Amino acid sequence: MGSSRAQSFGQTEINWDKLDKTKFYVVGAGLFTGVTVALYPVSVVKTRLQVASKDAIDRNAFSIVRRILKTDGIPGLYRGFGTVITGAIPARIIFLSALESTKVAAFKIIEPFKFSEPIQAAIANGLAGMTASVFAQAVFVPIDVVSQKLMVQGYSGYATYNGGLDVARKIVKSDGIRGLYRGFGLSVMTYSPSSAVWWASYGSSQRLIWSKILGYDTEQNKELVPSLTTIVLVQAAGGIFAGAAASCITTPLDTIKTRLQVMGHEKRETATKVVKKLIVEEGWKGLYRGLGPRFFSMSAWGTSMILSYEYLKRLCSKVE
Repeated sequence: MGSSRAQSFGQTEINWDKLDKTKFYVVGAGLFTGVTVALYPVSVVKTRLQVASKDAIDRNAFSIVRRILKTDGIPGLYRGFGTVITGAIPARIIFLSALESTKVAAFKIIEPFKFSEPIQAAIANGLAGMTASVFAQAVFVPIDVVSQKLMVQGYSGYATYNGGLDVARKIVKSDGIRGLYRGFGLSVMTYSPSSAVWWASYGSSQRLIWSKILGYDTEQNKELVPSLTTIVLVQAAGGIFAGAAASCITTPLDTIKTRLQVMGHEKRETATKVVKKLIVEEGWKGLYRGLGPRFFSMSAWGTSMILSYEYLKRLCSKVE
């Protein structure tokens, strides 16, 4: 995958066919569960910020954290976690399988066009990220709908539930199965471009750092193999850059989607009404509710995920 030049300076692009799939999925499930545990509270805070009314007492991330800790303690920061972790494993397997297989195909398709390496990486990674996200939404959206209702239960008048199954049962009873897919279109519109931007930014920024900043594409350095520390730092920098780009571009859609998904049956509104209400109450900045936590979440999650993912690929590569 990628050019021989990329592989010559050790970017360790490990092809999908070089992985032990069983080990990849088993170890990956544990690894990504750990990352989810560490970063889940940020999602809870972001969600509460996005659904807060203009009269809400808690208007920033710190006050929301204080309120949650005061009323519910640490468990309050993990509301809906059980539901998320149950669905995250199959969704992650679908996502990673689609990502890697699409990336391989995309690189082959664009190779004859002779684009520069950063552009090739941006196109192939972007297509792979978008495709993988579309497939994963089939599992992720119902989990998202249920977990977000649990995240905001009892907050600003939102209903209280007895766990994820109770939420799912009440949604199906009032809206049918389609209720579990509330905001599916917006989720695809949010996460697919977000995933495309994230993976495109990650793939291209990595190669720009290697070539333009570290100079590994020069005649003197192209045969050098960088240290593992250098590889990890470049991957982390790529993850941070990718998180910044994706969060800035897709936060408005995420805010609208979250508000639609947490509404009760009796308060149903269209996406257009949600947008108008936000703009009337707060102006265009209302669409960027939760940008800070979303930026932190996407950067922290993205960097943690990509370092875990690259480590996982090295760990599960087949011995030649």
